[in-house]
Amino acid sequence: MTPNTLRMAMGLLLFGAAPAAVTAFPQQAFSDNHKPAVEQQVEMEPAPAAEAEPPAAGELEPAEQPVAAELSIAEIAAADGNFEILTAAIEAAGLTEALNNSDLSITVFAPTDEAFAALPEGTVDALLLPENRDQLTQLLTYHVVDGEVFSSDLASGEVETLAGAPVTVTVGGETVTINQANVVIADIEASNGVIHVIDSVLLPQ
Repeated sequence: MTPNTLRMAMGLLLFGAAPAAVTAFPQQAFSDNHKPAVEQQVEMEPAPAAEAEPPAAGELEPAEQPVAAELSIAEIAAADGNFEILTAAIEAAGLTEALNNSDLSITVFAPTDEAFAALPEGTVDALLLPENRDQLTQLLTYHVVDGEVFSSDLASGEVETLAGAPVTVTVGGETVTINQANVVIADIEASNGVIHVIDSVLLPQ
């Protein structure tokens, strides 16, 4: 599937019609190691067993899951207790089918329940109302970029989202921020892309 066909498929699933043109990623937002999704060939090997260590104070503890790369992005979100609000939002926006689509290759910056809870009171409830579905869809697609983008692929710069507006990536030492959100868990591989967990909801400018 070519990138243009991929974008069209995602657009049809998200909006029921062809999406507005999505520009290509600016090169300054990626390191020299990045390759387009169609060129990446990642061999999955089972990680060696290791004893679990308790998370440090303030550190997000991901839920135990089956082999992540065998699950879709929507399935991983639904199986992880940290993404109950995100899962409800995906369902309310009618995006579950899109995020289960095995023909797609996308990257999702996934806000935790705590990130959604930090929004002004009543915001989440309002977004989940049927009459606000378009606004919710715009918000969610602002968290999605085309292709598999691993943390090692990122460099400081702007990256276009499927909402048609860019996010600003800042890479410094061991930290990565997307706009003002911190990436707290990186590179969760799914069958149709990659998830990076963030601690704030990204709001389109």
